[in-house]
Amino acid sequence: MGKATGFLEYQRQVPTEVGVVERITGWGEFSVPLQEEQLRTQGARCMDCGTPFCHVGRIISGMASGCPVHNLIPEWNDLVYRGNWKEALKRLHKTNNFPEFTGRVCPAPCEGACTVGMNGNPVTIKSIEKAIIDKGFAEGWITPKIPEARTGKKIAVVGSGPAGLACGDQLNQAGHEVTIYERADRVGGLLMYGIPNMKLDKATVQRRVDLLEAEGITFITGTEVGKDISTQQLSEQYDAVVLCGGATVARDLIVEGRELQGIHQAMEFLTGTTRSLLDSRLEDNNYVSAKGKNVVVIGGGDTGTDCVATAIRQGCLSVKQLEIMPELPATRQANNPWPEYPKVLKRDYGQQEATTLYGHDPRHYLTSTQQFIGNAKGQVKGVKVSQIEWQQGSRVPTEVAGSEQVLDADLVLLALGFTGPEETMFAELNIERYSSHQQHQGQGNKFNYTTSAPGVFVAGDMRRGQSLVVWAIHEGRQVAHEVDCYLMGNSQLRL
Repeated sequence: MGKATGFLEYQRQVPTEVGVVERITGWGEFSVPLQEEQLRTQGARCMDCGTPFCHVGRIISGMASGCPVHNLIPEWNDLVYRGNWKEALKRLHKTNNFPEFTGRVCPAPCEGACTVGMNGNPVTIKSIEKAIIDKGFAEGWITPKIPEARTGKKIAVVGSGPAGLACGDQLNQAGHEVTIYERADRVGGLLMYGIPNMKLDKATVQRRVDLLEAEGITFITGTEVGKDISTQQLSEQYDAVVLCGGATVARDLIVEGRELQGIHQAMEFLTGTTRSLLDSRLEDNNYVSAKGKNVVVIGGGDTGTDCVATAIRQGCLSVKQLEIMPELPATRQANNPWPEYPKVLKRDYGQQEATTLYGHDPRHYLTSTQQFIGNAKGQVKGVKVSQIEWQQGSRVPTEVAGSEQVLDADLVLLALGFTGPEETMFAELNIERYSSHQQHQGQGNKFNYTTSAPGVFVAGDMRRGQSLVVWAIHEGRQVAHEVDCYLMGNSQLRL
């Protein structure tokens, strides 16, 4: 694939970014795309490796290795190298309903499993994917695909995140009548409100939603299943129901002082900011503001980084990000071999911005929160923390004696992940529960996504627990295949 010796002749090149000082003054995406000739050169680096691990999509050592939706990566890399962009777009859409999302927010497990990356820098798969889909929209190649015939079967999908949208897209193309319910005021789930605009522009999300609507999908917003309409009613009105409500129960941090004002869950902070941005360009002040405040973000993952970057754009005085785990190494270690996802240190956009503004990385590793400290008005003013150590073989950290300190904090954001889905819909249908790595997870058969309620399926984070956008798309496609088989006896939908 590509140029046989391309990986030897050309160096990896990734898109540049708008400078920190300029980009933090607004909320737009800041990646500067590569030129077409540069992209063709990057496509040429894809080698004819025989077994392309980049599209395997397996869980190895608890992390994704390769592309979960099994993108035909070597094929479209070769097509880009040869300048055949329209055919590359067709290959990309065969496996991925929404490459404009994954091309922006996916951590690229495909690149971690790239064969070129064994002894060098991997192919810029994510950048090429984004370029293909963006060119497809820009050139007008992507138009509504209206199913030629309808089956007469009606399906309700609950939740319009990536799993629900992928499921609805697949089932609609199979000829079924699909209605997607969303309790928020806009369609998109975490794509719309959980990911900041500078990481995924909401016009990009709305563009795809508009396309799906033009293709025949009905969206009902502002309607919470389990409150405004019961799950039982949906089950009675539709031939099948697919629950894709996500894993929305946020993990809390119960320490002394948790009741103080100024302590918020990350999703409350991010969702409110994005909604206000879309509604009024932040003029309505209907959001949690970090302006002029010392901000402490507890949690070192992507959501924590999004909080750091959002707080900076709101004009925070300072920002710190607490991480209970140790700092990752700069390079792969012997116990993290290819094609596992590389567990190496990265400095994401939020950390880059904080470092530029404040002169140091905002992350504090091996740091445990002991107490929230407030003033006489019940407002948080500080976070008492201590350093910890992880003893070999122990799953419980040990506090380092005498390491306590108090960090100034006028706003604390909890970015600790999620424990699983909300209970309401499962309780209404008396769906059996099971436990895996999540405390509360919907009952879903590993292979066919069924539940104990006839005609009711579950997929996405609601089934597997908190995960990546690309895994949600994979689950949406998988559950659509199973629903199609349930309704029609077989399915031609590609898994």
